[in-house]
Amino acid sequence: MGESKKGIIFAMGAYIIWGFLPIYWKQIEEISSYEIIAHRVLWSFVFMILFIIFIGRWRYFKEDLKFIFSNKKKVAALFMASAVITSNWLVFIIAVQAGHILDASLGYYINPLISILLGLIILGERFSRVGWIAIFIVAVGVAYMIVGLGSAPWISFYLAVSFSVYGLIKKTINLDAVYAMAVETFVLAPFALMYIIYVQATGSGSFGINTESVWMMGAGAATVIPLLLFSLGVQKIRLSLIGFLQYFAPTIMLLIGVFMYDEAFTDVHAVAYVFIWSGLIIYSVNRYLAMRNDNRKQSRRRIKN
Repeated sequence: MGESKKGIIFAMGAYIIWGFLPIYWKQIEEISSYEIIAHRVLWSFVFMILFIIFIGRWRYFKEDLKFIFSNKKKVAALFMASAVITSNWLVFIIAVQAGHILDASLGYYINPLISILLGLIILGERFSRVGWIAIFIVAVGVAYMIVGLGSAPWISFYLAVSFSVYGLIKKTINLDAVYAMAVETFVLAPFALMYIIYVQATGSGSFGINTESVWMMGAGAATVIPLLLFSLGVQKIRLSLIGFLQYFAPTIMLLIGVFMYDEAFTDVHAVAYVFIWSGLIIYSVNRYLAMRNDNRKQSRRRIKN
């Protein structure tokens, strides 16, 4: 099997797992979302450390940790990234528990375009005319949904913006994805552990000899495994292909919300999603063509040289 095919399998595996995560969180929907997120952070950290030791990179991880904590700007960025991604996880779990899987799905559909806007505003990145058209079409769809439903999809907006901000902060840290997750959970693990001890001591905790505890411990693997698959996949395939594959997760979430948990998908949703999907298709195709042209230009330069 070629490296490209392996990359596609790894990346698709990551997005499929992310897409099915709402089902996972539904298994423990009676537990407080704050307790779930505390366990998710703690067990993700434990899982990451065990994985790093298993692959023989513990020494390198410690060296990276020392380097990061010797730089105040990186430490500040790390704390910000940790806080932002944890809040993203928390809102996602709350959305699933409250029966708003469709809103969560929408958030991850519009996330790429929010990332583009942040890059434009904060990093001064250039944006094509076709890209602006795509954003306008998506904006029309979201506006139609707001008017039709009489309320703004705040969950969607928060998930999209927080994940985009997280990606923006990660650019300043410049750390391997595997190490980054380990360090981010390392920063928050003490707080998560203190919260777990507190709820257990007050009698409101759910951790013990029960099925729910297995699900909460498994949250570490559910968080880390797709990240590792994605890290392996993105190294082997073009980013333009990742641009298409990333819509697998919200599409799976959408189908789960409608067909498994009977969330309302009204005519307003249908019309809005036509606009949103159209904008995303235009954006993705334009991005793919632009990257293909860049690759051709680079190939020609190599031939000339």
